[in-house]
Amino acid sequence: MKDGVPIALGYLAVSFSLGIPAGKAGLSPLQGFLASFLCNASAGEYAGFTMIAAQASYLEMALATLVANARYFLMSCAESQRLAPDLRLRHRLLIGFDITDEIFGISIAREGDIPPLYVYGAMAVAIPGWSVGTAIGIFAGEILPARAVSALSVALFGMFFAIIIPPARKDKIIAGIILVCFTLSYLCSVLPVVSGLPEGTRTIILTVVISAGAALLFPRKEPEGETDKTTSPDKEEEAAV
Repeated sequence: MKDGVPIALGYLAVSFSLGIPAGKAGLSPLQGFLASFLCNASAGEYAGFTMIAAQASYLEMALATLVANARYFLMSCAESQRLAPDLRLRHRLLIGFDITDEIFGISIAREGDIPPLYVYGAMAVAIPGWSVGTAIGIFAGEILPARAVSALSVALFGMFFAIIIPPARKDKIIAGIILVCFTLSYLCSVLPVVSGLPEGTRTIILTVVISAGAALLFPRKEPEGETDKTTSPDKEEEAAV
């Protein structure tokens, strides 16, 4: 729980910004609280709230959330290798419920097997921080002046920029892909045929096409030495993990 307190404080600030678009989509503070309690994911929730505001179908909302949260599949695979082999399924399901970037980070940094109680302790403070922040953001959006709400709604985009700018500065390929995303997103919103599609459908198509194209054109190369046959079995297992 002590390790989860800084995460909860960060979640409180970020989810407050997330509450602004949630309120614009028509959710009450209680609904926003429940949405964040059941889906602890900034990009996934933002996609969901955007779909609600656009009156998208349930299928579009499910697909958009699935695509936005796809990175958690990789985190789950990595973390499953650090759980005790005899850990019961119910513990694996509960841990998987709240695999976020931050909780994954502090869990995977521990030595040895990851004890379920450690993850539960972090979840016990992180989830309420995320949920309460969303509810407060919706409530604030209802009582604050329109200009203040408009200013606060920009904070969420600032969070996303904070996510994409550091890797873009280190990798020219990532920077180029981000520019392609912005450009194609704009073009799809103004071109005659494509602009007629629901916003959620356009988002799903662009995400899948651009990410698949980037993976095919610019695959990640394995660091030299990891596939060296002279490496000992223990080292090969460590590199694989």
